[in-house]
Amino acid sequence: MLDMLILAEKASAAKHMAKAFGGTSGTVAGKTYKIVHAHGHLMEFKDPEKMVKTDAEKERYSSWSDMKTMPWNQADFSWAKTYAKSYNSYTKKSKSTRDDVNAIKSEAANADAILIATDNDPSGEGDLLGWEIVNAIEWNKPVYRIRFADETPKSLNQAMHSMVEITDQFKQGEYLKSDARSKWDFLSMQLTRISTYAARQAGYRVKVINQGRLKSVIVLKIWQQQQLIDQYVKTPYYEAKFKDPAGHIFARSLKDDEQKQAARFAAEKDGQAEVDKYTKSPVTNIKRQHKTQAPGALIDLAKLGSILAKQGFNSKEVLATYQKMYEAEIVSYPRTEDKKITQEQFNELLSVVDAIAQVVGANQQLLTHRTLRSKHRATEAAHGANRPGVKVPSSLESLSKYGPSAQAIYRTLALNYLAILGEDYQFDRVTAELKLYPDFKTGFNVPVQLNYKAIFDDNDSDDDSNSVSDVVGPEAEPFVYQGANPKPTRPSADWIGKFLEKHNIGTGATRLGVQAQLTSGKNAFIKDQKGFYTLTQPGTIAAVLVRDSWIGSPNITKQLFDHMDEVGKLNESPAIVVNSATRVIEHDLPIILKNSRELTQFVGKQVKATKKYAAKPKTKGQLTNGKAVEFSSTWGGHKFTEGEIQQLLAGQVISFAAKSKAGKDYTASGMLKEQTYKGKKFWGFKADFGKK
Repeated sequence: MLDMLILAEKASAAKHMAKAFGGTSGTVAGKTYKIVHAHGHLMEFKDPEKMVKTDAEKERYSSWSDMKTMPWNQADFSWAKTYAKSYNSYTKKSKSTRDDVNAIKSEAANADAILIATDNDPSGEGDLLGWEIVNAIEWNKPVYRIRFADETPKSLNQAMHSMVEITDQFKQGEYLKSDARSKWDFLSMQLTRISTYAARQAGYRVKVINQGRLKSVIVLKIWQQQQLIDQYVKTPYYEAKFKDPAGHIFARSLKDDEQKQAARFAAEKDGQAEVDKYTKSPVTNIKRQHKTQAPGALIDLAKLGSILAKQGFNSKEVLATYQKMYEAEIVSYPRTEDKKITQEQFNELLSVVDAIAQVVGANQQLLTHRTLRSKHRATEAAHGANRPGVKVPSSLESLSKYGPSAQAIYRTLALNYLAILGEDYQFDRVTAELKLYPDFKTGFNVPVQLNYKAIFDDNDSDDDSNSVSDVVGPEAEPFVYQGANPKPTRPSADWIGKFLEKHNIGTGATRLGVQAQLTSGKNAFIKDQKGFYTLTQPGTIAAVLVRDSWIGSPNITKQLFDHMDEVGKLNESPAIVVNSATRVIEHDLPIILKNSRELTQFVGKQVKATKKYAAKPKTKGQLTNGKAVEFSSTWGGHKFTEGEIQQLLAGQVISFAAKSKAGKDYTASGMLKEQTYKGKKFWGFKADFGKK
């Protein structure tokens, strides 16, 4: 018997564990082990109609069009799970994870305990994934858990000496948090059904209008911003200001609308009349204050994605490439919510920073700050902020094998991290005012030493160091300044990322992941043009439908995330999270239906062309019971002979040579049967694929 069966999340993780522990089986931390692995989630919730008992309930929960069936009654559900299925678009076949689960069950029969060694996601996803398998194999022996910062041998071996028992899953916060979230997301399926029904009723031929915790917030915010842009009318104003010979502008500080209204004029002549009240004035009270600025925060995955979006890399590609680089130990764990690093994590990279700098072309002479600043230091961090890994590539070019964005990912992460080894940016802050009109002031920065900014600067600061000169005065003359109300910001990956971060919604990885979903596939809601976002027609429909809804509210979404965190800390019952889904459905259902009546106003008429199919030739006849029927005289490219038609009408089984979509020859066997497609009944040939 083994002391424990180690369950990894995926094949690559199992490979790293085998390397760290000395093989796929053996002894580690004084215990005998064998490593097995999943392929992500092996189990998933059954469809809602398959989690209920009565025929009436099955009919209710299968409906996409009866709005009276919602919100669903959670008490009706067994919350049973089944084997996950994946569809292979090449073979046109679905594959079940049954064999994977059974293989793990077979190995577990020889173990005294299971050690869940899945990823340590902030959302608890790794814990849920592990427990799904443990429950599926009906395990009733001890269960342990390890957590590791990354998949390096050092981290994995340290984790093995810090394993904890979690046999009672209902006392494990990480599992409860993720389980509650997955149930909430399952129940939110109702919003997708409601939105899809509403859009179709309004005359739009849509596939599916997905709604969700973060998706709805993002598409609605983009739509609202686009509305502001479309409704923007440039309104010029004229204001008295002063300018010195070096071009420095002296202006009053207008703190509120009342002050702005008093100082600004709609007509140029009124602005000029205001300027005529002033004369040339000496510049006085010139001050120069030396200041420093420490390097900014380490970027998270969402910020990385927004930076790379400007270079033409979409979110989905960045996530996929980053994951491959992580598995190769070239970058740190992707799905971290940490924004700082521990002293140990800093020390670990210290020995390779010069090599990293050489790869990305950073000036090594600037890397003189070899101590960790307090603003970047965490007393503890599960994974630490996103950063380069301990394995340094030989060159940027060598990274191309991981994906198109690999070089850009590594260069951006590396320069951002190396910047914390640079000295503080030094500059002089110059301020001055007018002697005759002291309310008119100027202020600007003069760079002294760029230091860390020469390594990495994401241009988020308000530094105006490009001022034409650091010499002020000696006099300034009044002039009419023409300004205008600012045009709303164009939606972008960076813009939406800052919005979500401001409202503290999701982690950087979650934000980037959802944006990847929204910008990918044939039914994408967002069109991404080098980081700038516009909504597709399905995206616009989704946004318009959730106006004034809770699912589209950043405040409600933030509250939901907060409650999930409290469940993870064992401070709240999971039922608080799960039950809130029903309240959201109750609130949003009538709003979505109401909003659907205004879709044409905001979306326009349906423009998508309907795919036309050539009408199939029909044949008529009578069944043996005398009933007249009509059915297609062809099937799968085969035209039925007169003899075959008579056999079909007589209720007999016929067989004929056929070819699959993949081009494989086989014998099709079947008979004439009444069938249903999209709610409509019809007669046609029904193949029995069990008799090929």
